[in-house]
Amino acid sequence: MTDNKDVQETPSAESSEKKKDFRIKSFVVRAGRMTEGQIRAIEELGPKYMVDVEDLKPLDIDGIFGRSAPLVVEIGFGMGVSFVQMAKEAPQYNFLGIEVHPPGVGSALKLIEQEKLSNVKVIKFDAFEVLKKCLKPQSVDILQIFFPDPWPKKRHVKRRLINDDFVKLVAPLFKSGGQFRMATDWEDYAVQMLDVLSRAEGFTNTSADGTYIPRPSWRPLTKFEQRGQRLGHGVWDLVFVRD
Repeated sequence: MTDNKDVQETPSAESSEKKKDFRIKSFVVRAGRMTEGQIRAIEELGPKYMVDVEDLKPLDIDGIFGRSAPLVVEIGFGMGVSFVQMAKEAPQYNFLGIEVHPPGVGSALKLIEQEKLSNVKVIKFDAFEVLKKCLKPQSVDILQIFFPDPWPKKRHVKRRLINDDFVKLVAPLFKSGGQFRMATDWEDYAVQMLDVLSRAEGFTNTSADGTYIPRPSWRPLTKFEQRGQRLGHGVWDLVFVRD
């Protein structure tokens, strides 16, 4: 009979890999009620506009869109209103949106179909995994993250998406001259974004004074933002360029 006190467990390769890949997620998939239209959109329009990344293999972007064009990737497009509007107004770009919340995906699919856009595709998956495993180095012309979850409570700040590790992950994906576009209506998060990108290697702030830029014309003004403006809330925009 073996004395258990003398037996040391050796971590399995699988457990070691899980530990290495562990991260604090920046989102929580909320069980929001989906409308019949959103459900139907995913069922009927999904095959036309959604990209399957379950195998987490590198994507053939030109093949997905059926053409070669500059690529815009947006993380967390919400209900898709501004995302689809930007795609409509910039047909020379391919737009790839990543969102985990089913109602938002369904809503975006309906808008894409209404506008009959051929330059928009949607991924319903964890953006971190897509960026890490599915997008090839130097494949992204513009990465945009607008109004990410601010995690305002002090104990939750570590959940914020924009941090040093995230920037290190996405830096190789940019083409030279590629833009990293961000916006938030939480000043504390804006300061964090500015600090993180300012110290990141290989990025240059486009702001004349090294801080924030005026609201750019290419970012549509959402209903949420309009309401915030009426209430006197601020919005901070940042654009950094990859060297």
